[in-house]
Amino acid sequence: MFKRITIIVIIAVIALGAVFFFIRSLGDTHDKQADQQPKNPSPDHENEEAQEPGTALDNIFNLAKQGKIPESNIVVGETTTDAVQKTWGKPDKTSDTDVGRFLIYPSHDIKVGITDNIVSDLRSSQDPFTSFDLDAIKSYEKPDDSHYYQDDDYNQIILVYKLSNGYVLKWVLPKPDSDTDNPDVDHISLSKEVSEDDKNGEEGIQPGDIENMSLDKKIGQMIFSGVDGTEMTAETRHIIQKYHVGGIILYGDNIAGTTQTVNFLNEMKAVNADNPYPLLLGVDEEGGSVTRMPDGVKSLPTSRSIGNLNDPDVSFNVGTILGEQMQALGFNLDFAPVLDVNSNPDNPVIGDRSFGDNPDIVTRLGIQTMKGLQNEEVISVMKHFPGHGDTGKDSHLKLPKVDKSYEELSKLELVPFKKAISESADVSMVAHILLPKIDENYPASMSKEVITGILRKDYNFDGVVISDDLTMGAITDHYNVADAAVQTVKAGGDLLLVGHNPDLIATVFDKLKTAVEDGEISESRIDESIERITHLKAKYQLSDEKTPIPNFQSINAKVEAIREKVS
Repeated sequence: MFKRITIIVIIAVIALGAVFFFIRSLGDTHDKQADQQPKNPSPDHENEEAQEPGTALDNIFNLAKQGKIPESNIVVGETTTDAVQKTWGKPDKTSDTDVGRFLIYPSHDIKVGITDNIVSDLRSSQDPFTSFDLDAIKSYEKPDDSHYYQDDDYNQIILVYKLSNGYVLKWVLPKPDSDTDNPDVDHISLSKEVSEDDKNGEEGIQPGDIENMSLDKKIGQMIFSGVDGTEMTAETRHIIQKYHVGGIILYGDNIAGTTQTVNFLNEMKAVNADNPYPLLLGVDEEGGSVTRMPDGVKSLPTSRSIGNLNDPDVSFNVGTILGEQMQALGFNLDFAPVLDVNSNPDNPVIGDRSFGDNPDIVTRLGIQTMKGLQNEEVISVMKHFPGHGDTGKDSHLKLPKVDKSYEELSKLELVPFKKAISESADVSMVAHILLPKIDENYPASMSKEVITGILRKDYNFDGVVISDDLTMGAITDHYNVADAAVQTVKAGGDLLLVGHNPDLIATVFDKLKTAVEDGEISESRIDESIERITHLKAKYQLSDEKTPIPNFQSINAKVEAIREKVS
């Protein structure tokens, strides 16, 4: 019996010892792992929870569109060699390759490509990138291109994403094989071709480009034309090729389906291919009652319903969805958002197109929608300056009159526009509204006091000014359309929207040309508008490349999610 007890005690001691040894081993392992972590984590990330893969990739792709990568102050296409070395010191070594010189910083896991003293390529093998695998990248977003690279040292697959602003993001991974069909990322490359504009620190076209433009082409760039029908016609071809119009707007009767719309816009781009300045292709897509979306594409709810939520994040998402819809169909400009404060409940033209009757809500939500569109590289047009919310007539039919002083407008109607300008609005549409206490002779769209005085000088807006449609009743009941176009340019307008009756394009073109030739309008005044228009096209890197036929399933799902929020 004693022997049996002794044996049991010995076994228990051995078991306890084994448990103690196992626990001690776990502690040592934990300590070693802790030693491998940074001793001084960044305060910004010290208490941050781990991001979901989709969220992390969102951040990487959004930064890449700005030429940046996480936790780096380098901007591809902007940062100079001196600035890199001022931040990180001299590189451990340099490497001259077929694509240029690289500054190599092993401690940062980064190689910096240089072209003409400007950063043109960032290659990083940091953890934010190598933590992803092939499936994660491809399932997040389909690459624009993928190809393989192999030499004596490497056998790789490269996923290529062509981003906005000329940036190209490449994910470089080992080529999948039978052993590893889902490899982890080896490194990324964020690059941009360094142009003369980048070297000079300037955007847009060079002055000589305008000097070499004929007067005909300059005037054509100032016309934003409507067209007839749902497919290319000899008339539309003539408008594009002979008059060199700067833009084309489609209305509901021009849109018969998704494939038809994409093909129609592609045909316009093809006809304009010899023009160095791509077409502005616009549409009124606000959601709610003002929607041009073809069958199979869901429309967003009214701005009023968005305003009732009063959630800036939702408004930004609305803007991004609008942008995705525009891009998918081939448009590059949306006549949205409406920044009118709907202060008159009997207003027959604005109503639920406005975010509401509170100027602060209209300002906050309207600007977020504008930024959402801009985030998708779609030009946003704020409208209808200086505010169409307190009118009792529909300017499509009659010329409304608002008996408010500049001071009164500044306290309500002008609030959203002034703030949007400070938040980098690109284009402003000016309304056909008569404001007799500011200009008793001309509506705002033709008024020098409104366009040059308030919008340009007082609010420092140097973006593009476009008239509301000059074929609306507010104009045609009182003016000849061509005369109105000339007056709009004299007032400071840049783009003349002639949305209906394409026959008027020739009349407007000829009248403007005659006005310049007779000295009524100086060519330098025309050049001011051309600078703004071509700068806008360069900023958004417009092109006449064809748009593929889209699948709207994922975009429709986002629209449905917004609808559920406002229901």
